[in-house]
Amino acid sequence: MTRDARQHSPAGLEPLIVGPGREDDLPAITGILNYTIMNSNATLATEPVTVAGRREWFGCFSVTGPYRLFVARRGSRVLGYAASRPYREHEGFGETVEVSIALDVAGRGQGVGTALYRALLECLASEPVHVALAGIVLPNDASVALHRKLGFTEAGTFHEYAVKNGQYLSSVWMERLFP
Repeated sequence: MTRDARQHSPAGLEPLIVGPGREDDLPAITGILNYTIMNSNATLATEPVTVAGRREWFGCFSVTGPYRLFVARRGSRVLGYAASRPYREHEGFGETVEVSIALDVAGRGQGVGTALYRALLECLASEPVHVALAGIVLPNDASVALHRKLGFTEAGTFHEYAVKNGQYLSSVWMERLFP
């Protein structure tokens, strides 16, 4: 998808625009990620990241192909991002991507996550992608519900496989096959 997608917004709000991520989005993306790192277990990272440190990550995406980054904006404010990346480096996973999403607190509960994932999944459907995987640290009912809404099904749970802040964490893994 090379054009921005606009979504109707409630009265008084600027329209939500979803489009490819740009390098000048990195400060906002970094802010969203750092908030998540410090205030939840949705990511297993424990240390804040820098904009400079995210440039290599940003360089993994393109406007075509299976590895994409989409950003949702309302006016000049970035409300969230969704991305697809290689699942593993082994050639057997060449048609498998891992997807992720992160939302600014101000973007939650407004359809931002749905709009982001719809744009990403629409693009992936025309790429050589057979399956998209998502790992969701539990508990996260909102994320599980979002993934189900968009056609993901549960593949299994990794029980207490990670530690953050001295607490064992489990993740449910979800998958979405493409025709």
